[in-house]
Amino acid sequence: MTTPLKAVRPAVNGWNAEYLDSQYQRWLADPASAPPDMASFFQGFDLARSAAPASGAAGRHAGGSGGAGMAAAAVKQAAVAQLIFDYRDLGHLAAELDPFGREREGPAELQPRTHGLSDADLDLVFAGESSPLEGPATLREIIAALDETYCRSIGAEFMHIREVSERDWVAERMERSRGRAALSADDRRAVLEHLLKAETFEKFLHTRYPGEKRFSLEGGESLIPVLERIVESAPEAGVEEIVLGMAHRGRLNVLCNVVGKTYNQIFTEFEDNWEEDFVDGGGDVKYHRGYSGERVTRSGQSVWLAMASNPSHLESVNGVVEGRTRGKQRLRGDKERTRVVPLLIHGDAAVIGQGVVAECLNFSQLEGYRTGGTIHVVANNLIGFTTGEQDARSSRYCTDIAKMIDAPVFHVNGEDPEACVFVAQMALEYRQAFRKDVFIDVWCYRKWGHNESDEPSFTQPVMYALIKDRPSVLKVYAERLLAEGVIDEARMASVRGGLDEAINRAQAASKQTPTDPLIDPGSKKWRGFGKAYSHAPVETGVSQELLREVARAMGRTPEGFHVNPKLVGLLKARAASCDGLDGPIDYATGESLAFGTLLVEGTPVRLSGQDCRRGTFSHRHAALFDAKTGEAYLPLNGIREVGEPGTAALPLEPGADGKPRQARLCVHDSPLSEFSVVAFEYGYSVTDPNMLTMWEAQFGDFANGAQVMFDQYLASAEAKWQRWSGLVLLLPHGYEGAGPEHSSARLERFLQLCGDDNLQVVYPSTGAQIFHLLRRQVRRPFRKPLVVMTPKSMLRVPTSRVRDLVSGGFREVIDDPMFEGAGAKRAAVKRVVLCTGKIYHEMFERRLSLKREDVALVRVEQLYPLHAEMLRGVLASYPKGAEVAWAQEEPGNMGAWRHMEAALREDLGVERVRYIGRPRSASPAVGSKHAHKDEQEAILTAAVGAAPAKVAAAEPARVAEPVGG
Repeated sequence: MTTPLKAVRPAVNGWNAEYLDSQYQRWLADPASAPPDMASFFQGFDLARSAAPASGAAGRHAGGSGGAGMAAAAVKQAAVAQLIFDYRDLGHLAAELDPFGREREGPAELQPRTHGLSDADLDLVFAGESSPLEGPATLREIIAALDETYCRSIGAEFMHIREVSERDWVAERMERSRGRAALSADDRRAVLEHLLKAETFEKFLHTRYPGEKRFSLEGGESLIPVLERIVESAPEAGVEEIVLGMAHRGRLNVLCNVVGKTYNQIFTEFEDNWEEDFVDGGGDVKYHRGYSGERVTRSGQSVWLAMASNPSHLESVNGVVEGRTRGKQRLRGDKERTRVVPLLIHGDAAVIGQGVVAECLNFSQLEGYRTGGTIHVVANNLIGFTTGEQDARSSRYCTDIAKMIDAPVFHVNGEDPEACVFVAQMALEYRQAFRKDVFIDVWCYRKWGHNESDEPSFTQPVMYALIKDRPSVLKVYAERLLAEGVIDEARMASVRGGLDEAINRAQAASKQTPTDPLIDPGSKKWRGFGKAYSHAPVETGVSQELLREVARAMGRTPEGFHVNPKLVGLLKARAASCDGLDGPIDYATGESLAFGTLLVEGTPVRLSGQDCRRGTFSHRHAALFDAKTGEAYLPLNGIREVGEPGTAALPLEPGADGKPRQARLCVHDSPLSEFSVVAFEYGYSVTDPNMLTMWEAQFGDFANGAQVMFDQYLASAEAKWQRWSGLVLLLPHGYEGAGPEHSSARLERFLQLCGDDNLQVVYPSTGAQIFHLLRRQVRRPFRKPLVVMTPKSMLRVPTSRVRDLVSGGFREVIDDPMFEGAGAKRAAVKRVVLCTGKIYHEMFERRLSLKREDVALVRVEQLYPLHAEMLRGVLASYPKGAEVAWAQEEPGNMGAWRHMEAALREDLGVERVRYIGRPRSASPAVGSKHAHKDEQEAILTAAVGAAPAKVAAAEPARVAEPVGG
């Protein structure tokens, strides 16, 4: 076994002759008296001297007898140690990675002369302390071992890792085996069979379905042995499930030959004779879809494989896979994060070109997002669509991004499948040992263009001239095994014949009897959940006793906890907030009470976002921080004893006090990212429908940084992939004069995505509404993503009473409370103003100040799916001749106006709807507070009337009393 890697000791150059000689004499008398590295040096020095009669090396090695010679030898020993270090650090630059066999010029640091060593030193013996060999060896032997280890088919980058133990681990495994897998004859035949399956599959599709897009793996078939090794070794490494994500290249091959999708299912997709998925205008192309199933390894052990669906937006699936993995780890109680492993397959252009990759790497070791490390495999085709490496990146390697988190990178020549298998094994072991990300960079090529109908030679004539006549990796490897007697022609023909027969039989069967190409995308966790949206009301009220229990916990802190003095009053008010049925409830309190009551009922809650523990507007304080120690405390995890993660029974088992335990609140401040974190939370949400999973934007305006996730996953995943999610987006929204980037969550964009009851878009106006809304999200028998426009200025303004939380549920439309049970007053109404969210409260205050009773204010709390029947009933209760208007804060080309105008006209038969709001604009809001106030005043005037003179000059009044709902 190789001696562990040691740092070079610069002091060896400073050892003077007298000192060395004294230490040498001391060592001769007592070998145990010298430090290990010095003892090793003395052993090498003696060995060199003992070889002097035969080689004449002693004088050259020692520089003569005595201490002076020993000092010279010490200098050379230090030079050799530095050479060894440089091989470990830079050997990858000279490794034979290119699949076309083109030489790479190695760095000067790998030349002995750079370190003052000459040809005359090649046969001198040097100490083995830092050598890749087990003991003292000649420089020639050391260099040969280093060349074989670091400059052949594997280029290992690991010396950038700060943890010495990790560097030692990699060096030991590389040098012990010389970068070669110890494969038995059966193992090698298995590798050959994997390559044969991969190539046969692609050639069959190319012949039988010419011109069909399939994003062939040809040229990169070694990806299959890489993945196979990871899967086959997974159970022995303690892995029960692997969650995979990849883009198009080779996806069908991986689905078929690794994940377990059958030939029949894939050929059904090519025949395009399975219509059920497309009846409602849904479905997706075959190279986007996911799959999952149990895989039994050659040793008879099982591992579950789950491939996530992925659109054409490369790398967007990364965060989804991480979130799904984290959710699955929770359900399995995998606290060590070793039983469920994420595996991502990247393209070389995408892994360095897409910023979401860096975002996901950034959160890989953060408490709220870590999954115990991801195995990254890059199918490095040395090209993007038509873009070469020189135009694709500024770094040397496409994997240089891995260095930001100290992840090791194993570059490997895809033409050497055994080297590919070696790094796959090492990557899995590294991930399990250190719970960190690791990269495998498989250098291969793309036989065809970006797709099979593309002509790549237009832009890459040189590369495709090399590819044109290149034998496949299967052909080369088969010839090698035949020459070595590992396999014979008869066995090869038999395996090939069996594959051909199976694949032809499957195609014929798929023509006659199509096979559903999808599996049931929901696991047993989703059993009992329907797919159709329903407006059926759900009772979400809770007892005052439960509200009081939660409220008291919200205001309680552990003994000895130092509360920030500015929060003492807030906590006291929260603790007493539910003592009386008429106690005022604001939006922030309603939200926290929803969380707490769900937790007590056994429903776990997860919330993440850029500042969500405190809340951007200092309203939530879900986590309190000790004023002296900074230690965090989550009051809602102190209502009762917390049950174990992953427990699904409701209610949870009793705690020490005899009461059922509560579920856990997980709330995490996220990194400053939208794309990757929304992807993570979406992935998390699809694993467990019985958990309330939420993401909050710092400001709703910033949500558009995650637009890919909204468009390609939340809005369309059910239609495309039959994947359901109950993810909640909390998007602060409202016009308070804060400017273009702090006003609008782009409500109009979400409404434009709505169709087929795919999303729920709401703008609640009261504390009771958000309470019932969040509870409704996990109490209905179906799951749809929920987009919530949350207020900013209204967060801490009382808008409800405790009694509003005790009974009832979320109200999609709220009639004007001023006209409840007042038929005569209704008859006098001349204008019905429909609105949503914060603007209602401002119009209510204006109407109150003007004492107008001819204007009704009706709130459409849920914009989609619109409860048309309920809204029709409310409108019908007002005089037929009353003007119907829609009022909003947003410009006319934004907000809900166009959505509601179409719905009122097409679904409710309202012929004319007046628009009251800001004019169309290129920007969501003005940058001037003065201009904002003028615009807001114009809206209120048009909707309700001009303010009295004494009120007009004052700041807009805050709502101090409950106004219904």
